[in-house]
Amino acid sequence: MCCRYCLEKDLPELSDVFDIVARSALIEKFIDTHGQPFITHGEVRPTDIVPVIAPNSKGIRSAFPMQWGFLAPDNRRTLFNARVETANIKPVFKDAWKSRRCIVPASCYYEWQHFKGPDGRVKTGDKYAIQPAGCTVTWLCGLYRIEDGYPVFVILTREPSSELRRIHDRMPLILPKERIDAWIDPSSKPEDALQYALSDMIIEKVLECS
Repeated sequence: MCCRYCLEKDLPELSDVFDIVARSALIEKFIDTHGQPFITHGEVRPTDIVPVIAPNSKGIRSAFPMQWGFLAPDNRRTLFNARVETANIKPVFKDAWKSRRCIVPASCYYEWQHFKGPDGRVKTGDKYAIQPAGCTVTWLCGLYRIEDGYPVFVILTREPSSELRRIHDRMPLILPKERIDAWIDPSSKPEDALQYALSDMIIEKVLECS
């Protein structure tokens, strides 16, 4: 599961992304219609509007403002994550899985430890910041589509590494930077990218201010 991540606007690797999105007319449309700011720094939450990497109309890598979350088929819920194991068959995700894949840049993602209490119920514990070892940017894999004229996205999740399993039973699908173009290419097979998924993570407990 992935329901929070951190974005840092001063990361050199993301300067081009921010420059491209800053020139997008979509930002003003989003703000006027949704009444929400465009997030470029800090903790990102579901329904936030953030920069996302995807192909432009010519099939060239570009960046766009997108809102986090697909409207569920029942029109009552918003879906923030999609499982890689079932995204190719679930009606809400399968078209995007085939040809509308994106990359969500982050500095790290957050996860809360989940464990069973004495009563058998799942409880939430410490918060952790997680990012791939040796990387300053975490390239989260996602799917996108257009809803009411606006691009929206979900983040893909997979089985966790053995180290992360002690925190949560899911983790985001994360690829190395050199696999971005292949992932977002509509003609590529997304299944081929799964072998490159990163599992070696740096895990740090987040100390919340009281």
